[in-house]
Amino acid sequence: MSESTQAPIPPAVRISNLTKQFGFIRVLNGINLTLKQGEFLTVFGPNGAGKTTLLRILSTLTRPTSGNGTLLGYDLAQDGALVRYLIGVLTHHPLLFPTLTGYENLKFYGQMFQVQHLPDRIETLLHEVGLSEQRDQLVETFSRGMQQRLAIARALLHAPRLLLLDEPYTGLDHEGISFLTQTLKAFRAQGGTVIMTSHDFEKGLELCTKATILNDGNLAYYGDPTTLEEPFEAVYQRCVGSPSKAL
Repeated sequence: MSESTQAPIPPAVRISNLTKQFGFIRVLNGINLTLKQGEFLTVFGPNGAGKTTLLRILSTLTRPTSGNGTLLGYDLAQDGALVRYLIGVLTHHPLLFPTLTGYENLKFYGQMFQVQHLPDRIETLLHEVGLSEQRDQLVETFSRGMQQRLAIARALLHAPRLLLLDEPYTGLDHEGISFLTQTLKAFRAQGGTVIMTSHDFEKGLELCTKATILNDGNLAYYGDPTTLEEPFEAVYQRCVGSPSKAL
């Protein structure tokens, strides 16, 4: 009698010897990293450390100079179109159309991702991010915080399995911060994976199961910050090597 075998669950992210070079400047220098599905990774590091570049590569917006990687078992280089359906991305730019309304922005992205029951999904997300009353306002009239809220709704619209967030708390007021924190908790509770860059120790460490410190394109630290025998801030200072590079 043969025993049925179940296929192993692929990691959420696996990157090997990843490098990125712009001209003579190497931004990422042979990064190796594996993250299980359902985990929450916060990426710390000084300005210019390579945090945003790493997220751009993982989101298929930028190709690495060398090395390779997979997201949820799919190759970043060969399966980019499929990967984009599985991820939700929030960058420094909200990627919104200023001359469209909040509702129209979500409708555009929802149609692009072929979201089922799109009108209901849009209304639900607008309510969750507190923008129901502004649904028909042009985005160019939104405050920075309102645009960030709508961008979060855009990233969640197609029910991704992995979120890639570049400084997501930027521009949010206290209510928006609370909303995002609860949203990320719920996302993980449903099995989702999160990778987030942060300059803020408190917010960055609050939800993460893993943390990494990038410095000059190198992976200076990667692990579970709750197991450290010293404050994470001390590890950070030692990894960046200079008080001038502190957060």
